[in-house]
Amino acid sequence: MIKAVEMRKGMVVEHEGQLWTVHDFQIVAKGNWRSYIAAKLKNFKSGNVVDARFSTDDKIETPRVEGKEHEFLYREGDNYVFMDVESFDQVSVPADLVPDGQHYLKGNERCKCLIMDGQVLGVELPNVVELRVADTAPMIRGATATNQSKEAVLETGLKIRVPPFIETGETIRLDTRTGEYIERAK
Repeated sequence: MIKAVEMRKGMVVEHEGQLWTVHDFQIVAKGNWRSYIAAKLKNFKSGNVVDARFSTDDKIETPRVEGKEHEFLYREGDNYVFMDVESFDQVSVPADLVPDGQHYLKGNERCKCLIMDGQVLGVELPNVVELRVADTAPMIRGATATNQSKEAVLETGLKIRVPPFIETGETIRLDTRTGEYIERAK
């Protein structure tokens, strides 16, 4: 059992007696109103996506799922191919079980595959990934004096906001949970 505020993308939860994958969630706080969690859940059997709303104190059942470390190898059509880092077995996972995979996975990233009864139910991306900046506007002199940001296109095609001193060709670190720039890669 976890609190609703501890939910994350890719997590497997039990809701209304069925297994669901969390595709998206956000904490909503409106002025004097109580905060709540708005989540998009995908049903494993039917594939239906539903909007669910939870109180921040709601308890959510998480089924006994084994989290096993796998390495992302490559994309094959609508599937992602992962390799078990212990046994070197390869497993093909449908793209809908890898939330935001097209934005953050380029190859050789370690992810956690959620496995129940030998079947992959979902994939948790690493919290931080390093990606190369494919295109961004040139640096403007004196732009670092203010707290401005500019748009950058990364090697996976993802568009994010970065500080003005980041240039094309640099490698940066991103938070996969929020999609935000963290720092330059070392």
